[in-house]
Amino acid sequence: MGTLALSADERVRDVRFSEDSLTVDLMDGRTISVPLEWYPRLAGASPHQLKNWTLCAAGYGIHWPDLDEDLSTEGMLRGAPAPGVRTVGRTRRSTRPRPRGGSSKTKRAGGRGG
Repeated sequence: MGTLALSADERVRDVRFSEDSLTVDLMDGRTISVPLEWYPRLAGASPHQLKNWTLCAAGYGIHWPDLDEDLSTEGMLRGAPAPGVRTVGRTRRSTRPRPRGGSSKTKRAGGRGG
Protein backbone atom coordinates (compact mmCIF):
# COMPACT_ATOMS: atom_id res chain seq x y z
CA MET A 1 0.00 0.00 0.00
CA GLY A 2 1.37 3.40 -0.96
CA THR A 3 1.88 6.35 1.35
CA LEU A 4 -0.90 8.28 -0.39
CA ALA A 5 -3.47 5.64 0.50
CA LEU A 6 -2.52 5.88 4.17
CA SER A 7 -3.11 9.65 4.30
CA ALA A 8 -6.43 9.67 2.40
CA ASP A 9 -9.33 10.81 4.56
CA GLU A 10 -12.60 10.70 2.65
CA ARG A 11 -14.71 12.07 5.51
CA VAL A 12 -16.81 15.16 4.80
CA ARG A 13 -15.54 18.56 5.93
CA ASP A 14 -18.07 20.80 4.18
CA VAL A 15 -20.92 20.72 1.65
CA ARG A 16 -21.98 23.53 -0.66
CA PHE A 17 -24.10 24.05 -3.74
CA SER A 18 -24.03 26.18 -6.84
CA GLU A 19 -26.83 26.49 -9.36
CA ASP A 20 -25.82 23.26 -11.09
CA SER A 21 -23.37 21.38 -8.84
CA LEU A 22 -22.82 19.79 -5.46
CA THR A 23 -19.36 20.34 -4.01
CA VAL A 24 -18.00 18.38 -1.06
CA ASP A 25 -14.73 19.20 0.68
CA LEU A 26 -12.98 16.23 2.24
CA MET A 27 -10.90 16.15 5.41
CA ASP A 28 -7.74 15.32 3.42
CA GLY A 29 -8.01 18.52 1.35
CA ARG A 30 -9.60 17.07 -1.78
CA THR A 31 -12.78 18.50 -3.25
CA ILE A 32 -15.45 16.52 -5.11
CA SER A 33 -17.77 18.39 -7.45
CA VAL A 34 -20.61 16.55 -9.17
CA PRO A 35 -23.55 17.68 -11.33
CA LEU A 36 -26.62 18.41 -9.23
CA GLU A 37 -28.76 16.69 -11.90
CA TRP A 38 -27.24 13.37 -10.76
CA TYR A 39 -29.38 13.64 -7.62
CA PRO A 40 -32.98 14.60 -8.54
CA ARG A 41 -34.09 15.03 -4.92
CA LEU A 42 -31.34 17.58 -4.35
CA ALA A 43 -31.85 19.26 -7.72
CA GLY A 44 -35.51 19.90 -6.91
CA ALA A 45 -34.92 21.06 -3.34
CA SER A 46 -35.18 24.55 -1.91
CA PRO A 47 -32.05 26.35 -0.69
CA HIS A 48 -33.31 25.87 2.89
CA GLN A 49 -33.62 22.09 2.38
CA LEU A 50 -30.15 21.88 0.82
CA LYS A 51 -28.56 23.70 3.76
CA ASN A 52 -30.15 21.28 6.22
CA TRP A 53 -27.65 18.43 6.00
CA THR A 54 -25.91 16.32 8.63
CA LEU A 55 -23.00 13.92 8.61
CA CYS A 56 -23.76 10.21 8.71
CA ALA A 57 -21.83 6.94 8.38
CA ALA A 58 -19.03 8.13 10.69
CA GLY A 59 -18.46 11.20 8.50
CA TYR A 60 -18.26 9.33 5.20
CA GLY A 61 -21.83 10.23 4.26
CA ILE A 62 -24.20 13.18 4.04
CA HIS A 63 -27.87 13.05 5.04
CA TRP A 64 -30.62 15.52 4.13
CA PRO A 65 -33.45 14.78 6.59
CA ASP A 66 -35.99 17.03 4.82
CA LEU A 67 -35.40 15.17 1.55
CA ASP A 68 -34.72 11.64 2.84
CA GLU A 69 -31.51 11.64 0.77
CA ASP A 70 -28.18 10.07 1.68
CA LEU A 71 -24.94 10.24 -0.30
CA SER A 72 -21.54 8.72 0.40
CA THR A 73 -18.17 10.17 -0.46
CA GLU A 74 -17.26 6.77 -1.90
CA GLY A 75 -20.12 6.95 -4.40
CA MET A 76 -19.29 10.51 -5.39
CA LEU A 77 -15.61 9.64 -5.85
CA ARG A 78 -16.65 6.75 -8.11
CA GLY A 79 -18.85 9.10 -10.13
CA ALA A 80 -22.03 7.23 -9.26
CA PRO A 81 -25.27 9.17 -9.84
CA ALA A 82 -28.55 8.23 -8.14
CA PRO A 83 -30.05 4.95 -9.36
CA GLY A 84 -31.98 5.42 -12.59
CA VAL A 85 -30.28 8.69 -13.55
CA ARG A 86 -28.81 8.60 -17.04
CA THR A 87 -25.72 10.69 -17.59
CA VAL A 88 -24.16 11.89 -20.82
CA GLY A 89 -21.04 10.01 -21.87
CA ARG A 90 -21.47 7.01 -19.56
CA THR A 91 -22.61 4.44 -22.10
CA ARG A 92 -20.30 1.93 -23.72
CA ARG A 93 -21.22 3.19 -27.18
CA SER A 94 -20.25 6.77 -26.40
CA THR A 95 -16.70 5.78 -25.42
CA ARG A 96 -15.93 4.27 -28.81
CA PRO A 97 -14.43 6.51 -31.48
CA ARG A 98 -16.86 7.35 -34.26
CA PRO A 99 -15.85 6.34 -37.79
CA ARG A 100 -14.90 9.26 -40.00
CA GLY A 101 -16.54 9.92 -43.35
CA GLY A 102 -19.78 7.99 -42.82
CA SER A 103 -20.57 4.54 -41.53
CA SER A 104 -18.42 1.51 -42.30
CA LYS A 105 -21.41 -0.19 -44.04
CA THR A 106 -21.60 2.63 -46.57
CA LYS A 107 -17.89 2.38 -47.31
CA ARG A 108 -18.04 -1.39 -47.79
CA ALA A 109 -21.08 -1.22 -50.05
CA GLY A 110 -19.52 1.54 -52.11
CA GLY A 111 -16.30 -0.45 -52.52
CA ARG A 112 -18.06 -3.42 -54.10
CA GLY A 113 -19.34 -1.45 -57.03
CA GLY A 114 -22.87 -2.51 -56.54
